[in-house]
Amino acid sequence: MGNVPAADVQGWIDNAWLRPEGAPGHYLFREIDEARARLIVELRDDMGVNAESMPVVLSLLDQLYAARRQMLRLREIISVPRESELRGRVRALLASMQD
Repeated sequence: MGNVPAADVQGWIDNAWLRPEGAPGHYLFREIDEARARLIVELRDDMGVNAESMPVVLSLLDQLYAARRQMLRLREIISVPRESELRGRVRALLASMQD
């Protein structure tokens, strides 16, 4: 994982901040794991997030990313021309939520 000490990476795995596949000593890090490790380093080193706060920050970011993915899916669904009735209902619901 780049310039990150192995002990730090193992600590992140132990704290479930990273979830690679495999067993200790034989982890398989996917692209998403590497991106999350970069995020942890940025949060820790650049933004000063400490170990006690990290689980909360990561959880909130996970929720934000999940909401973003859902909104992108919703946008795809309502952009399909044949689904005009559904699109109208969703737009009305969204408009009512802004009031």
